[in-house]
Parts: sequence; C-alpha cells; structure tokens
Amino acid sequence: MTQKPNPLSSIKVNGPIPAHLARSVIEQTLRSAILDGRLPTGIALRQQDLADLFGVSRMPVREALRQLEAQVLLNVVAHKGAVVAPLVQGDATETYALRILLESEALRLSIPLLDTADLEQSARYIDELETQHDYTEIGRLNRLFHMSLYCKAPNKRLLKLVEEGLNEEERFLRFNLEAMGLGKLSQEDHRALLRAAENHDVEGSVKLLENHLNRGVEVITRYLNSPEAKSRSTSN
Repeated sequence: MTQKPNPLSSIKVNGPIPAHLARSVIEQTLRSAILDGRLPTGIALRQQDLADLFGVSRMPVREALRQLEAQVLLNVVAHKGAVVAPLVQGDATETYALRILLESEALRLSIPLLDTADLEQSARYIDELETQHDYTEIGRLNRLFHMSLYCKAPNKRLLKLVEEGLNEEERFLRFNLEAMGLGKLSQEDHRALLRAAENHDVEGSVKLLENHLNRGVEVITRYLNSPEAKSRSTSN
C-alpha cells in the first residue's frame, strides 16, 4: 500500500528561527503554503508536527494557527484540530452579500481621504493585472487593488474583515480563475471604479463596486454549479 505524501514535506525551513520571530515566521510560511496550494483544503495541521518542523515549542505554533483562523484560512474542527479551510466557505451568494456591505462601507469612508499617491498605486495594480498571466499573481494583485481603494478607511476592524473576505477570494481565484474566464471584464470594472474614485464620486464608486461584486458572485455561482467545478471538487 502506497503511503500518502506528507503535505508538510513541501515546506522548507531555513535554519533555527529566533524566538521573537517564531509566530510571524510560522504564520507567513503556512499562509503562503495554503494560498499556493501546497497545503490543500481539508488537511489537518497538528500543532506538534508543526512545532517539530519549525523547531519551536507549541506556543508560537498555536498563536500562528489562531491568526490564520482569524484570516479565514483555517477552521477548527472537533477531533481534527486546525484544518485548511475550503476555497469558498458556505453559500457564495451569502459570502458576497456580506462583502458588498463591508467593502461598500470601507470604500465610502476611504475615498475622501485617498491622495494622489494612493490612486497612482491603484492604477499600477490595474496595469499589472492587464499584462499578468500567472493566476497566482492575478489573485494577489486583485486583492491589492481593492485594498488600495479601501486603505484610508479609519475603521481598522472593518478593514480587517474586508481583507479576510479578499483573502478567501484570492485563494479561490488562484485555483479557479482560468476555468471561469473572468479576466478582461474584471479590468473594465476596475478602471471604472478607479475613475470614480479619482473624481471623488463616493456614491458612484459604491454603486460600481456593488455591480462589480454582484457580477463576480453570478460568475462564481454559475461555475460552482457546473459539472467541471463539481468534478474538480471531487478529485481534490
């Protein structure tokens, strides 16, 4: 009987980790491995295995896992512990309905405070998205573009919730964007959203964002209900 490969074997640790950096190093290393698929959905991450891998006590491991759970990358499951979360948790329509509420408020608060440098950075993300063909990078740039428009919202707890939703979307896009064929429409939406922000049109920007996210949920829901998506889910 062939033994299944250990997913943790894909994670390389370079030398001893200073105690004061242990939590952040473990968090960032595991986050990258979850986002790029080296740690696939449903895999249980046991504290002692991680402590042995990183050469640390279980305390920084426990703290790192809590942070990843807060970022919606892990779920705590009875009798299994920390488990890598699904690419889309729950109903996609409900997920996007919540995102629309949170991101609309973040955009509404942020636009009056955005300066020229912020808007120029947003434009650079769009330009990079136009020429990017790596789906991992597209997911990352999409998240960064949206956060660049929300970044000046003074409510930090709101921003944390917004980024959690974008983290979840980033993971999903990395593994499914090619099959969904989104790309170009997304950039047209992004450019319209940026133009409205540059004009300090708060309510116009919010309406464009709502339309953009509603289009996203339509495409994602249609894809998740397709035979191809169900086949991929079964094979993972």
